[in-house]
Amino acid sequence: MRTLAPPGRRTTEIVARAEHGPYVVLTAADPGGPAPDPGQFYMLTAAERWGGGEDERPFLPRAFSVMRAHDGELDFLLEDVGPGTNRLAELTPGDELLLLGPLGRGFAPPRAGRRPILAGGGVGIAPLVVWGDVLDQPLTLLGFRDAAHAAGAVLIPDARVITDDDGFVTDLLRDELPGHVEVYACGPPPMLEAVRALAADNGVPAQLAMESGMACGYGACFGCVVPTKTGYVRLCVDGPVVEADDLDHVWRPDAAGRHQNAGLDAPRR
Repeated sequence: MRTLAPPGRRTTEIVARAEHGPYVVLTAADPGGPAPDPGQFYMLTAAERWGGGEDERPFLPRAFSVMRAHDGELDFLLEDVGPGTNRLAELTPGDELLLLGPLGRGFAPPRAGRRPILAGGGVGIAPLVVWGDVLDQPLTLLGFRDAAHAAGAVLIPDARVITDDDGFVTDLLRDELPGHVEVYACGPPPMLEAVRALAADNGVPAQLAMESGMACGYGACFGCVVPTKTGYVRLCVDGPVVEADDLDHVWRPDAAGRHQNAGLDAPRR
């Protein structure tokens, strides 16, 4: 089961904007929209100046996991890493945002009384925020590239935090395995691959919130197809949360040493 999006895009208004280091949290009023499931996502578009180049060709919508949903409002976490996120990061209260969602399949509850462990990397902490709000005393582990980005940890106050200067979030996770736990993770592909491998080696289930380039969000364009052990799936309808055990890999270098991803190709832009 999943929460289904109303048909078509709807116009919402930005009601708040906050900055945490290089991250921006946008809050959009969506009083008529359904409450999303943790792990679902939305396709976002700025209502004005959504395009680039000499002829102002429109950008594709950008997919963002919902970070929180409360009182008819939605929070989204983003980092300015390209033209699309740059335009979204410019939005301020009173500006209009077009959104489609909630979309995809979110997280499933822990099985057999297992203790939930949330592992997030960078902007990938977003879906873990809303999931942590509804779980019973999860252990949350967060990794960031540096101290400036670690300012985002304020969004999950009780989390254990590490930066690349001291190690990786998977180093924290390794210390908690094995055990009667279930892991929930979202972050860059190398991190998700490390989580997948750790979970497999320790015989614990893991659910990975993966990302991929999306043009439509509802399965029509096949732009977000990723391989699993039983065939290809579209992350926008069959994910974005995928069972780690269903994957042979999330990320690995090819023969030339370049990186091949089963999910995210680059940060959301």
